Amino acid sequence: MTLAQPIFKKVAVFGVGLIGGSFALALKAAGGAKDIVGVGRNPANLQRALDLGVITQLEIDPARAVAEADLVLLAMPVGQMKGVMQAIAPHLAPATIVTDAGSTKQDVVRLALQYLPNHLPSFVPAHPIAGAENSGVDAARADLFRGRNLILTPLAETSNAAIERVKTAWQLCGMTVRQLSAAAHDQVFAAVSHLPHVLAFALVEALAARSNAEDFFRYAGSGFRDFTRIASSSPEMWRDICLANRDALIQELENYQEELQQLRRMILDSDGDGLEKLFERARTARNEWLAQDEKK
Repeated sequence: MTLAQPIFKKVAVFGVGLIGGSFALALKAAGGAKDIVGVGRNPANLQRALDLGVITQLEIDPARAVAEADLVLLAMPVGQMKGVMQAIAPHLAPATIVTDAGSTKQDVVRLALQYLPNHLPSFVPAHPIAGAENSGVDAARADLFRGRNLILTPLAETSNAAIERVKTAWQLCGMTVRQLSAAAHDQVFAAVSHLPHVLAFALVEALAARSNAEDFFRYAGSGFRDFTRIASSSPEMWRDICLANRDALIQELENYQEELQQLRRMILDSDGDGLEKLFERARTARNEWLAQDEKK
């Protein structure tokens, strides 16, 4: 979809990396924004974003960045949310909509309640379910969100008008918009996103720490490559996600440990039938999920 006239005059994107940069590119490609201001702590990265045409302006000062902005996207790691919210709170116009792209939501909601108490009707927590193993503005692309899900977790105070504006912005990027409570979101994504990333990092670390690590990596094939692809993701971002969603992630780690113990017992007992049945159930569940995903 490409608009004849932009619906946003000015959009400020805090954190012009993979997600923030891709949002800027997609919104520009759809004609959704006249000006997109990139904001961040790294001037060189912002200049790179400007040179690549990802943003139309760069800004270091948060106050100037949000002045007269229609929409503010907080796309930096969740560990930086507190500082940015504190910095922009005194300078937000009542009509300025603030949303985020964080992978955890209960912590973001708590921060908004504390640091944006006067702006809650215009605050719309969100999580675009899209990404890649590479990070930074050079990895940004306009089609990153196409055909993917966006999860909104609005507060009780969030206005319907703000929700609709944020929905429209992400729909212009090609996303299907869905809604969950912040607690349900964090529980689901602890299992299907945060746990897989932790496992990938842990496996690579365990092998890399061995004295003969080069032998393992020399002979590793496509299975290892596929399983550990996400271990190339941003360490800073995933550090923040793990700590922000600690309780749900710990529970999923414990659940997974129980499953591993079951597998260990089957292998120790040479229980081939049990292993085959477990693998068959898992294969069937995954194939059914893939089939449903392809229909979306």
